[in-house]
Amino acid sequence: MTTTEPRSRLDLRRIRHTDGWIFGTMLLSACISLFASFVLATDAIELAADPGAQLSCNISSTLSCGTVGVAWQASLFGFPNAFLGLVAEPVVITIAVAGLGGVRFPRWFMFAAQVVYTLGFVFAYWLFFQSMFVIGALCPWCLLVTLSTTLVFATLLHYNLRENNLYLPARAHERALGFIRAGWDGVIVLGWLGAVVVAIILKYGSDLLP
Repeated sequence: MTTTEPRSRLDLRRIRHTDGWIFGTMLLSACISLFASFVLATDAIELAADPGAQLSCNISSTLSCGTVGVAWQASLFGFPNAFLGLVAEPVVITIAVAGLGGVRFPRWFMFAAQVVYTLGFVFAYWLFFQSMFVIGALCPWCLLVTLSTTLVFATLLHYNLRENNLYLPARAHERALGFIRAGWDGVIVLGWLGAVVVAIILKYGSDLLP
């Protein structure tokens, strides 16, 4: 070895760029999001029948799926937002499974997938902002969806930058490759999620407890 960097760190950095790591993380995250979306869809149907229903995830006045579920933001398009997850996540799961099997999708397809999932990522954090600062309550299952959406977005972006699927100019692509090879994308994701956790604790603190 010509570097003093620990071998384990080098191995982990190398693994992060493999299809197994990228699509495996994407698959696990999408499955978690699909499960959470199913629970949220079920809760939405229950709330439609009885807006005062006591859901199992009504943990406290702050951690309350029921409070979030009856807000207008929970059905922005005229139907429960969870239905979007039931449609979108199976597509992500298909891409992840195919990627693990060595399938190479066309460049235009992966570019389109990135655009669509970026919109989903923005929407997830819009909903998080609404819950935090407008509704004044957090839904545990929604937070799980936000987490998994972040991981899917990050892994999809990592792959598309690695494969140059985003139609970047040559110089911009080289800089992006250097960025992800150095592991900065992982640092940003961990910092981002850490900031979300800190923001929740700072705003609600002990109110998160039953």
